[in-house]
Amino acid sequence: MGIDIVGPFPLAYGQRKFLLVAVDYFTKWVEAEPLARITEGEVMKFIWKNIICHFGIPREIISDNGRQFQRPKIQEWCGLRIKQRFTTVAHPQANGQVEVTNRILVQGIKRRLERVGGNWAEELTSVLWAYRTTPRGSTGENPFLTSIWH
Repeated sequence: MGIDIVGPFPLAYGQRKFLLVAVDYFTKWVEAEPLARITEGEVMKFIWKNIICHFGIPREIISDNGRQFQRPKIQEWCGLRIKQRFTTVAHPQANGQVEVTNRILVQGIKRRLERVGGNWAEELTSVLWAYRTTPRGSTGENPFLTSIWH
């Protein structure tokens, strides 16, 4: 699984301006949540609520070297059963699936805002639905079906 932070975006309701994104490399399933702050605690809460409680404990989490991913508390927490790997600053494409997904989500949010207006955080649910139900080139299946049947 890869995880990354996108933003800042224009301020949305609740002072949210960042998007925390996680992608399962096998199924291509994506979870994303708008956040006001990108602290270690917010990252841990996101992983617990959106990943562990829905899908179980991931074997591995790949992220960039952002300090919210490297703080002692999250490293200790991940050390229980999650292998934590970091990309290098010079080679962020090592987490390429997340980078590609980030671009798709940002493009989807921009398109929705052009059509319906509103704020970006409110459009995220529709953009996630579109992503999850669109076949991915690498699998030929959409992430929803891949996640449910595998």
